Amino acid sequence: MYRLRYPRHVAAVTFVALWGWSASTAFSAKEAAPSPGIAPEKVASYVHAVLQADRTIYTNQVVNRMQEKGVVSAAEHWEQDNALPLPAQFLQHSGRLVAESGQGIRYRLIGLSPIYQRNAPATDFERKALESLNRSSDAPVTGIVTSGRKQYFQAIYPDRAVSSACVSCHNRHPLSPKRDFKLNDVMGGIAITIPLD
Repeated sequence: MYRLRYPRHVAAVTFVALWGWSASTAFSAKEAAPSPGIAPEKVASYVHAVLQADRTIYTNQVVNRMQEKGVVSAAEHWEQDNALPLPAQFLQHSGRLVAESGQGIRYRLIGLSPIYQRNAPATDFERKALESLNRSSDAPVTGIVTSGRKQYFQAIYPDRAVSSACVSCHNRHPLSPKRDFKLNDVMGGIAITIPLD
């Protein structure tokens, strides 16, 4: 095994320099540290920005490109059909993985006219938030919700029909209770739930 040999005085100087650097870095970090924690509104905003970016890239750069080139299409029964998941399924499946990670953050798509009841609002707060987003969708609807003994911050962001695939899938699906969606309509919401403990 090859070992580097340092004279003792070089090792001592290196240790003192590194210790001094780490101690001063820790001290300056404590001085510059903002108040503890990040506001839940900010966390939800960060999570939403990442979700929107991932979904947009998946929809435009993967699903649309692969379908246009005739390589592979997106389908509701993608596992059986050897296809790509639909963009909504992509978000729902990643949300399940995040929930299973044990971090406490959850996100999912919800709607007042979902194809499957599992995507309906689970609480009165979610239902009222979706109704509010249908009237005015400029900002998320936020609030504190309780589940058992725990409190959570919840933000419901508008989920718009950003591609013709979203519109045609919902309008043509045999289980869809609403079949007149148009491009850029609010189809539902992205519910982001963050623990407050």
